[in-house]
Amino acid sequence: MAVIPMWQCDRDGSMFADKKSAEEHDKMLELAANITSLLERQFTQIDDTLAEEIGLLLARHKEILAQALKGKPELILEISDNPEP
Repeated sequence: MAVIPMWQCDRDGSMFADKKSAEEHDKMLELAANITSLLERQFTQIDDTLAEEIGLLLARHKEILAQALKGKPELILEISDNPEP
C-alpha cells in the first residue's frame, strides 16, 4: 500500500497534494479574511456574507488587481463573472 502525503489548510480544511499549494491557499484565505475585516469596519451596514464574498473575490484575483492599480485598469474587466468555488 502506498502512502500519499497530503497537506491540510488550517483555515478551511482544504486538502492539497503539495505543501506549496496549501501555503498559497492559506495565504489567499488570510488576505480574504483581512479584506473582509476591512470592509466590515469601513461599511458597518454590510452583510457579513457579502463582505466575505468580496474579500474572497479580491484575494483570488490579487495579481490582476495589483496590475490594475499600477496603471492597467482595463485588466479588471478580465475577471470572470462566474464565482470561483
